[in-house]
Amino acid sequence: MLNRGLDKQELLRIVDAVANEKSIDKEVILNSMETAIQKAAYSKFGSDNEIEAKIDRENGSIKIQKVLQIVEKVEDPIREISLSDASSKDKKNKDLKIGDKIYEELPQIDFGRIAAQSAKQVISQRVREAEKNRQYEDFIGKQGQILSGIIKRLEYGNAIVDLGKAEGIIRKEELIPREILKNGDRIKAYCYEVKQDTKGHQIFLSRAHPQFLARLFFQEVPEIYEGVIEIKAVSRDPGSRAKISVNSKDSSLDPVGACVGMRGSRVQTVVNELQGEKIDIIKWTEDLPTLVSESLSPAEIQKVLIDEQNKRIDVILSEENLSKAIGRRGQNVRLASKLINYEIDILTDKEDSERRQNEFKERTENFVKNLEVDETLGQLLVSENFQTIEEIANSKTDDISKIEGIEESTAGELIERAKEYLEKEKIEISKKLKELGVEDKLSNLEGMTQGMLVVLGEKNIKKLQDFADLSSDELIGGTDEIKGKRVKINGYLEDFALTREEADNLIMSARKIVYDN
Repeated sequence: MLNRGLDKQELLRIVDAVANEKSIDKEVILNSMETAIQKAAYSKFGSDNEIEAKIDRENGSIKIQKVLQIVEKVEDPIREISLSDASSKDKKNKDLKIGDKIYEELPQIDFGRIAAQSAKQVISQRVREAEKNRQYEDFIGKQGQILSGIIKRLEYGNAIVDLGKAEGIIRKEELIPREILKNGDRIKAYCYEVKQDTKGHQIFLSRAHPQFLARLFFQEVPEIYEGVIEIKAVSRDPGSRAKISVNSKDSSLDPVGACVGMRGSRVQTVVNELQGEKIDIIKWTEDLPTLVSESLSPAEIQKVLIDEQNKRIDVILSEENLSKAIGRRGQNVRLASKLINYEIDILTDKEDSERRQNEFKERTENFVKNLEVDETLGQLLVSENFQTIEEIANSKTDDISKIEGIEESTAGELIERAKEYLEKEKIEISKKLKELGVEDKLSNLEGMTQGMLVVLGEKNIKKLQDFADLSSDELIGGTDEIKGKRVKINGYLEDFALTREEADNLIMSARKIVYDN
């Protein structure tokens, strides 16, 4: 390609042909050719020189030049030249000064076999790099969209998809379970990430991603495409069941009916693409209890108790509605929980009543035992929503004396007893922490209470490093599916009513101290 005898215009024609074939800017190819010529020139004229190679963009002529820096005192005569010598060499330029460069044209070189091969490698490498960059730029804009391609091969459970100008990968866990795919099958998938690294770029696709379902509805429902109907949330159990909540900006338009389509035509197209996945379409509402009730359909809900701080919801229903709300292997409640982004606990009315009675009894016993009051007064305090001794200690006399049946003097005495109890408890806890061997670094962690430290110490979490290695679920509890049943997992600090955000902040603070030191 770069032989001296090559016609100058022929060189430009080759550049145009490669640029068109690879969809690459021809300037990239010309730059790579100049680099290749420069490399060959160094081999011929010596690497101690500073050499530039230029290809004329108009006529294709090649110019090889030695570059000399104008300096006050020449220390490297191969790369430097004095101002007087430079002026002698370049008499036309009267404005030369220290720091400028002058150029000496070198003779054209006839590429030998090794030099030509080296030049070819440089050009090929640059073209490949440019092609990869162009593919990356093409596909980075398609992130978040559905792409269509043909399965090229299946390896280790992953599917490699030919997207035309590039390949994408659907990892095993991103495929719909039990879906049978073969080489040559045309397939749609959601592009959730386009990543570039030193080896090139990778296009990650998914058929299990919740947004795959959302984008399918985007394609099938014109009202969603036009922005009249908005998809608020999606949750999926790929290949089995999904829930999607939709909202209409036009009050006269039914968002659920629009997504279902005439005789179910629109939703059925999506179901077919998802291998028969059952889809519940729910009308979104800002009224959270109504949204919860709709999300748990077909179960009929009696009562919804919302804890916004901890993002937890207790759903109370009858015994006959329990299995409907939970669903097969806990699927219905799990998908509803993901859809509204709240942890949902399902309780029968009987279980709710028993829980409330137990909580009332436990709080009453706590006040009776530790404040040395009779059961009637203890029950009265619980009935007025006092939950802890600390709440009583931090109250004002007026807050308690306004309760019917409690005089001002009794209120003052209750507050004093509460403060005495907390002080005594603090001393006992400090002693207990020393016995347990809880590390000072953990004790000094901001947001950590002495009560929490005792519980952690008893669970053998005594060092800041031990605490930093925990997850928020281990602190505040959560749910898991064991043998097809939804089981509640208790957290170490569940009794301290920490929010998930507070638990996350505690853990991140510990990690920052541990890993920054």
